[in-house]
Amino acid sequence: MPFSTDPYPGAPPPGTRLYVVGDIHGYPDHLARLHELILEDAATAGAARNVVVYVGDYVDRGPDSRRVIETLLRSPLPGFESVHLMGNHEAAMLSFLDEEELQMDWLGFGGAQTLGSYGVSSPRRFVEFREAREELARKLPPDHSAFLRGLALSHTEGDFFIVHAGVRPGAPLSAQVEDDLLWIREPFLSSRETFGKIVVHGHTIDRQPQVRSNRIGVDTGIYRYGRLTCAVMEGGRLGFLRVLIRLQYPTASPAGRRLSFAP
Repeated sequence: MPFSTDPYPGAPPPGTRLYVVGDIHGYPDHLARLHELILEDAATAGAARNVVVYVGDYVDRGPDSRRVIETLLRSPLPGFESVHLMGNHEAAMLSFLDEEELQMDWLGFGGAQTLGSYGVSSPRRFVEFREAREELARKLPPDHSAFLRGLALSHTEGDFFIVHAGVRPGAPLSAQVEDDLLWIREPFLSSRETFGKIVVHGHTIDRQPQVRSNRIGVDTGIYRYGRLTCAVMEGGRLGFLRVLIRLQYPTASPAGRRLSFAP
């Protein structure tokens, strides 16, 4: 399908086709299907340089966080530069592993499913939390730990500043703090500020990608609405690749949807 004739006011560097993948949340089969669509699109487009950026939240909520990380580690897209960003869910998982004060809140927003994917039973009593943390530390493969601890907070490509959650209006991009990059919603979402670059982000769910002149939101709620989205940018135009699923996992079969374009 051709690009829209209506340009989007931003572009990656010349010759670059940029893919930004939304929150995956433990759905490896749908990530694999999205990877297939990305490869098909890249082969058709024939850009000199292909870059894929993942906005974070690989873990929690879905059925197999471990296999999502395995896919990202073992099956990177061939011929692509891959960038993996930190999400608030990875930060919460690391806090559960590292902090002396047990981060029990993590289990309530998806951490229990992540524990299960690593073969760790979710604690039912307070005294079991420390045991679960120690068991996860033992069972987490060293390369998974290194992956989580090596995640970047942001990435820039041309006119785009890519981050998990957003930025604090009024602060320059160089002065943004980690808590905002991972957790912010308002006042970022309603801001009309230009920010210095167009912010591409996940974290805040909507049924459809959110396209504004100053930001693009790509979290379409795979665990809530069954939609995994990837934004595609090249030459001042913007499009989306999507995988639509039924939520009765694991019998669901992900269906791909090729590029649709928005001005």
